[in-house]
Amino acid sequence: MKLDRRAFVAGGLTAVFSSPEVFAQSSYPNRPVRLIVPYPPGGGTDFFARLVGSGMARSLGQPIVIENRAGAGTIIGAEAAARSAPDGYTFLLGDVATYAANPSLYRKLSYDPLKDFSPISLTGRFAVVLLVNTNKLKVNSVAELVALAKKSPGAIDYASGGIGNPFHLASELFARAAQIQLHHIPYRGAAPALQDLAAGQVGMMFVDFATARSQLATPGMKALAVASPTELAGLPGIPTIAGSGYPGFEAWAWQGFVAPSSTPPDIVAKLRDSYLGAIKDAEIRTKLADAGIEVLQSTPAEFADYIRNETAKWDALIKSADIHAD
Repeated sequence: MKLDRRAFVAGGLTAVFSSPEVFAQSSYPNRPVRLIVPYPPGGGTDFFARLVGSGMARSLGQPIVIENRAGAGTIIGAEAAARSAPDGYTFLLGDVATYAANPSLYRKLSYDPLKDFSPISLTGRFAVVLLVNTNKLKVNSVAELVALAKKSPGAIDYASGGIGNPFHLASELFARAAQIQLHHIPYRGAAPALQDLAAGQVGMMFVDFATARSQLATPGMKALAVASPTELAGLPGIPTIAGSGYPGFEAWAWQGFVAPSSTPPDIVAKLRDSYLGAIKDAEIRTKLADAGIEVLQSTPAEFADYIRNETAKWDALIKSADIHAD
């Protein structure tokens, strides 16, 4: 996924407010704030939320309570956030599935990514790794994996954190690039998918490096390649997919914060400012970088535009690959 980093240089956000309702928010927040994560604990999204949330809590002066609401391709968590009061005490860390893929995957989506949310900021993109269980798949390179898939079309199972999940989409991109057929097994998040991968129930999986690195000591688990255009510092010697015979191949998992629609602009600005403060912390930035996460930031308007552009891009892939979630 190509991303112009210049598009996410944070701009100033200044506004003049005159309504009594806005002035009434001057004491915000005066109680804990809920951050909904639409995945189970243990995955990259959860890791990011807990790490960055701790920094935001220091800035806000109130705890940020992580609430994992997994299932249905992030819809359960997204719907809970969309239906929450627009008072700044609930916000969501969604991803490409939540904001850009689900509108094309589901004929009757219970929320509208643009109408039901107030964008806060794009937050980052995650380096993606192709993991295999070599006890299940006797392969040691991308070339060997592709050869095996072509020998037995559709026989190789791959896991993902759900239909439309970033890692599902990365797998589809890879299958199309390599002109192979793979069999998708969706799970309710990356963590349970990885459990079955480690147990040899499935053979391969694309997953973010933040999650993958905890699995590499498991017998049989091997990082076959990375989906970024260059090698990862945390995985020295592991080749890129692009350099393994598929020039231009690139896949990332991106995420961002939103609040329920109609959340007052000054509260959106305060949440965004607390996020910007958190990612300035050297310890937080180091931990994110070590996990293969590239920190991004944007204005709410830039994030809304990004969602529109990504929706159009993934709509084309989903339709051409004939992917359905219902």
